[in-house]
Amino acid sequence: MARKQAGPLFLGITYAVVWWLAMALVPATMGKGIDAITAKDMSALTTWGAALLGLGIVQAVTGTLRHRMAVYNWLTAAYRTVQVTVRQSTRLGATLPKRMSTGEVVSIGNSDIAHIGNAMDIMLRGIGAIVAIATVTIIMISTSLPLGLTVLIGVPVMAAAVAPLIKPLNRRQHAYRDLQGDLSTRAADIVAGLRVLRGIGGEQVFADRYTEESQKVRHAGVRVASAESMLEGAQILLPGLLIAGVTWLAASFAVQGQITTGQLVSFYGYAAFLIAPLRTLTEAADKLTKGHVAARRVIRILSLEPEMRGGSGDSAGGLLRDVASGVAIRPGVFTAVVAAVPEEAIAIADRLGRYSDGDVDFGDVPLNTLPIAEVRRRILVADNDAKLFAGVLRDELDITGEASAQDIADALYSACAEDIVEALPDGLDGHVAEAGREFSGGQQQRLRLARALTADPEVLILIEPTSAVDAHSEARIADRLGKARAGRTTLVCTTSPLVLDRTDCVIFVKDGVVHAQGAHRELLDTEPAYTAVVTRGADG
Repeated sequence: MARKQAGPLFLGITYAVVWWLAMALVPATMGKGIDAITAKDMSALTTWGAALLGLGIVQAVTGTLRHRMAVYNWLTAAYRTVQVTVRQSTRLGATLPKRMSTGEVVSIGNSDIAHIGNAMDIMLRGIGAIVAIATVTIIMISTSLPLGLTVLIGVPVMAAAVAPLIKPLNRRQHAYRDLQGDLSTRAADIVAGLRVLRGIGGEQVFADRYTEESQKVRHAGVRVASAESMLEGAQILLPGLLIAGVTWLAASFAVQGQITTGQLVSFYGYAAFLIAPLRTLTEAADKLTKGHVAARRVIRILSLEPEMRGGSGDSAGGLLRDVASGVAIRPGVFTAVVAAVPEEAIAIADRLGRYSDGDVDFGDVPLNTLPIAEVRRRILVADNDAKLFAGVLRDELDITGEASAQDIADALYSACAEDIVEALPDGLDGHVAEAGREFSGGQQQRLRLARALTADPEVLILIEPTSAVDAHSEARIADRLGKARAGRTTLVCTTSPLVLDRTDCVIFVKDGVVHAQGAHRELLDTEPAYTAVVTRGADG
């Protein structure tokens, strides 16, 4: 990431170095001016006064530019982190929730981007602080060797004294970050299932569990704060001791006549000035530690690889066949899969859509030889776990931005969702809240179906697309769905008699393999096991 923004970082570091140097030279300039007053040299006093004014102007200008570049680098690092994380999440697809919890991913946007941005920000001031300390040390050594050596030795001693505080801070921050991610996951799960929890009376149980876990996070936060307080105390105590020592030694030399009055003032100014760069270095240790912890989290996501990989082949399309189960979807046919165990139908749909591994043929070509991007473009699997995102409803339905107004209207009609749009004050230009929470479960399901139909893929696989709608709406959707997908390959995994009666072909799966297939009414008459599954589905 630092390489990606090397130019802005270098420019910011340059401004920071000049800014610190302008401040570092102020005590020397003041000392020269005081010596000029002592010597009653008006020409020298004027010269050093002008130099002091120039340093002030340089400090003001470079300080402003440095801060501007610090904010720029902070924002660039933070939002570039968001970009690469979102891009990787999209690439991983169904793999991500299997490998990482929701809370861990959300915490990157909540806290990690700030720590990474702070790490980039402190690099500017930290490098400038090192240059300023080195400059002051050189000036002090050239003026008085004992005083210069005191600073030269004191700074590394301070760094060594702070080092033991960083490791426990890093360890505690890492533990705190893990607990924070787990708690975010727990909160997301509770919010998502709040209606169910209230329905079964489990709301208080989960609230108690959340309280218990939040207390663990609080205790971990207190442990982090205690380590940070030690580091903050060191930022005050250690530079203060060094400054007190340098000031006392300089005063002794002035009394003995080894340095001038102006040089004594300069050394006192150096001692006071050194507080800022030394504190910046300890601050850098803290922020770089937090940035390192946050970066490790981001790298963990970026290092994940999708479970499903594609090849470089191509397919003209045709019969889509799952070898393991024997389910074969003929092109241009409206097909349904009914499974005695619903999970079996979902597993078949996942294999056909290449969301799980399996021996699947698409025409005469194995599906795993096609690029994943092409599979996703040509085969769409729409299930009830799909989410509605915040934004304009039109953009939510037309994810490619290529559908016409008529295409969207046709999809809404087929999904029996026109009334949802009509009820919104701004219609298709209305704003959808996060997760579509302003819509009921049935409305969300109809909008998800409309989105899938708007995409108009070559192969559309729907998993229980009418499970949350009323019987009247279900009947209308069943009538319209087949007409909307006429001539295109469509598979519906369902046990709804209303939908099954409108399909061209029904495949009955039992024990993971095809047990029978034919028209819905034909299977009702000839397959008791099929009748039992469909009847139970209708009653439930």
